[in-house]
Amino acid sequence: MPHSTARANVRRLLAVLGLSLAILAIEVVGGLASNSLALLADAAHVFTDAAGISLALLAIWIGTRPASTGRTYGYLRLEILAAVANAVLLFGVAGFILFEAWRRFSEPPQVASGLMLGVALVGLLINAASMWMLRDAQAHSLNMRAAYLEVMGDLGGSAAVIVAAVAISLTGWTPADAVASVAIALLILPRVWGLLRDATDVLLEATPKGVNMDEVRAHILDASGVADVHDLHAWTITSGVNVLSAHVVLKSDADGAAVLQFLCGCLSEHFDIEHSTFQLESSDRRRLEGAAHS
Repeated sequence: MPHSTARANVRRLLAVLGLSLAILAIEVVGGLASNSLALLADAAHVFTDAAGISLALLAIWIGTRPASTGRTYGYLRLEILAAVANAVLLFGVAGFILFEAWRRFSEPPQVASGLMLGVALVGLLINAASMWMLRDAQAHSLNMRAAYLEVMGDLGGSAAVIVAAVAISLTGWTPADAVASVAIALLILPRVWGLLRDATDVLLEATPKGVNMDEVRAHILDASGVADVHDLHAWTITSGVNVLSAHVVLKSDADGAAVLQFLCGCLSEHFDIEHSTFQLESSDRRRLEGAAHS
């Protein structure tokens, strides 16, 4: 991606993050003032998206930090640690919303539906503005597409609050506020679970998503001059940074430099793995390793 495009995307993300934080503050204040759990739940929903955008910006910033002899990968894992902390916090928030909604079903409190409606409409308009800002960039960048979909989810949350506020105004049925809260909490939980699962996979050095190790092995074995491959591992350092290491056994007449160049190009082209480390070995070395590990 050109540097000018990357800078423009960062500016868009910062602008959308600012708007999201504005919605968060407005909905928290409005939710407390109107006694609307739905507004507070939507504020939590907005918080999940603001956290996601913050993590994307953190990843971009961390990627510019130099590595050192003490931290040879720099600070790339900070994004993953932040994602885990964020997910744990949001699980607690979603659990509290569901508990409070259950309590309000049994004892529905009074809700200022007019204020609730006004705040939700402001949130809807700000989310619409954020979507407009991301409309072009989301077609060319996965990160921007993810941010666009997150804002779209916020738009849906604001719509749910508006429906609940209108229902309360027209019918006086205040449990509609709790119903909207449950709906928003159920929107939060799957996304938070996915975030925690993905972050945990990175920390456990699981095989990156979209990388089929059987296919990787087949590509390596198909390379001219390769007799075998073992100790094949692939993992993720942080979002978008996949790495691989392997011991490659060469045929007796193989050109090691040509094999290495082919394998690096193959993994980069077919599996989006830019960082690969290969130990080239002869068949004698393979037998020695087998004896050492037996």
